[in-house]
Amino acid sequence: MTDTPAIEFRDVSLRFISADGNATVALRNFSMSVARGEFVAIVGPTGCGKSTTLNMVTGLLRPTVGEVKVMGQPVRGIDPRIGFVFQADAVFPWRSVVENVAAGPMFRGKSKKEAHELANDWIQRVGLGKFGGHYPHQLSGGMRKRVALAQTFINSPEILLMDEPFSALDMQTRTLMQDELLKLWSGTGGSVVFVTHDLEEAIALADRVFVLSARPGMLKRVYDIDLPRPRVTSQVRYEPQFIELSKHIWEDLRQEAVLA
Repeated sequence: MTDTPAIEFRDVSLRFISADGNATVALRNFSMSVARGEFVAIVGPTGCGKSTTLNMVTGLLRPTVGEVKVMGQPVRGIDPRIGFVFQADAVFPWRSVVENVAAGPMFRGKSKKEAHELANDWIQRVGLGKFGGHYPHQLSGGMRKRVALAQTFINSPEILLMDEPFSALDMQTRTLMQDELLKLWSGTGGSVVFVTHDLEEAIALADRVFVLSARPGMLKRVYDIDLPRPRVTSQVRYEPQFIELSKHIWEDLRQEAVLA
């Protein structure tokens, strides 16, 4: 790790102006620092600006007030060092799994042969070795999420942004995907910002959990998750410390959900 944060928000506020001239403040005086190699989760009630923070890191949105920095530099646009995993599947339905995973490296200048070799390696890593020739419609939801992880990690992102990537999955598949994510992330040294509505998911995955208030989103509290790594998410939930953290964070979230 270096002293320069991977991501830094400094007193950021974001205001939207609608077509009829009304102003909506999505974030207010928000500050956050994410260290190199750190896994951070953001939780809060619906509409508090969780996904907005990710869009400002990518440069898709710019703060009305304050500053967002990536690797010590102000965000000026799309940064190739950043990977993004969405809630919806970001796959080409007319392409096979291997072609979907190889698309990123080819776009970045690698030959088709190199890209397909890399893609086959990552398909093996995410447990889809027998499905490289399949198409998205032939895969389950969990398998498509594995494709999404391979699509992202194949580009060696230094920062990984995840916007409720597992929310549409059943509990069993979600738990398996959480463990898969931790396994892949642990070998990269990258930083992760993970947005979720699931409090237990946030605690099981993250080094720190940022709790946002009801809109306008402000930083209410930061919790250090001092649970040992490596973690198995299906097991760590039964640790006394996990249960105690859940109680405290839920009380914060409950108050904000009522206000929202």
